[in-house]
Order: sequence, then C-alpha cells, then structure tokens
Amino acid sequence: MTLASALRSHATMRFMLSHPLHVLSFSFGIGLLPVMPGTAGTLLGWVSFIILNRYLSGVQWWVLITVSFVAGCGFTGFTARCMGVKDPSAAVWDEVVAIWLVLLFIMPTSFSSQLSSFLIFRFFDIVKPPPIRFFEKRFSGGFSIMCDDIIAAFFTLLVIALFKKLFIFNSS
Repeated sequence: MTLASALRSHATMRFMLSHPLHVLSFSFGIGLLPVMPGTAGTLLGWVSFIILNRYLSGVQWWVLITVSFVAGCGFTGFTARCMGVKDPSAAVWDEVVAIWLVLLFIMPTSFSSQLSSFLIFRFFDIVKPPPIRFFEKRFSGGFSIMCDDIIAAFFTLLVIALFKKLFIFNSS
C-alpha cells in the first residue's frame, strides 16, 4: 500500500474538506469523531429531526428522506471509492437518514421512547443480524452503505411495533 492510498483510507479533516461530497458523507465532520462515529451520526440525526420537525410536514419528511437516501447512495459511494474502503466508518450520512425514518414513524412520543428507539437502532446497525448483513454483503457502493441502515431502521420499527402490541395486549 502506498503512502497516498494509506492516507486516503483514513478519514481526516483534510480529506473531508477536499470535496463537498465528503463533507456530506461525513455529516459535516461528525463522522470524524475518533470514538463511535456511527452513534454520533445517529445522535446528529435525532437532534436534527427534533429541530426540523417543527417546520416539516409528513409529506415533506418523506421527500427529504427519499432525496437524502438517493443522494446519499451517490455521495457516500463516491467517498468510499475515493478512500478505497467499502463502507468508511466516518461516512455517517446513512445513520442520519435511517434515524429520521424511525423518528418519522414514532413521533410524537416521549423522550424515553425516542431514546429506546435510538438504542434499538444502534443495536441493529452495529450487530447487523440477518438479513441486514446479507444485504450489506450482496450490494456494493453507496447503495450498500445506505441500505443496511434503512433495513436496521425497519427492524427497529418492527421491534417497537411488537413491543407496543405485546404491551397493549398485556395491559388489558
């Protein structure tokens, strides 16, 4: 491995600022945090959802999530290719978009329910149980980067729905 390729494979501020699409992939630098960048990206998504939710309707959220997913496939894939890495840990745009999807379905709800959703999503995103890992390995590029987090979001919503169903049935 040459020095140039070794430097490309490590996320740095200099690399991020070398192209605007890297800034988006790294969620404006959040992905550069040295510890738990995916969790930080998810937290950014949560906070940004709370802020934007005051101004966006449900339809506008769907448009934003769809556009962010499609665009994210392009720019996270570009960043991954430039870094020579399949799924750079600093590319956290996928966590932002996926937690937006989770929150869109559960809001309005309490802080503790939001926190639980955050933690469930992080579990699925980190552990990647089947079929999440299958899709991550089957596809490549930006679609793979974005898709596994969207599937983790759906698993999160499934767990929340099952919990609500069980809780409602047991409380009667």
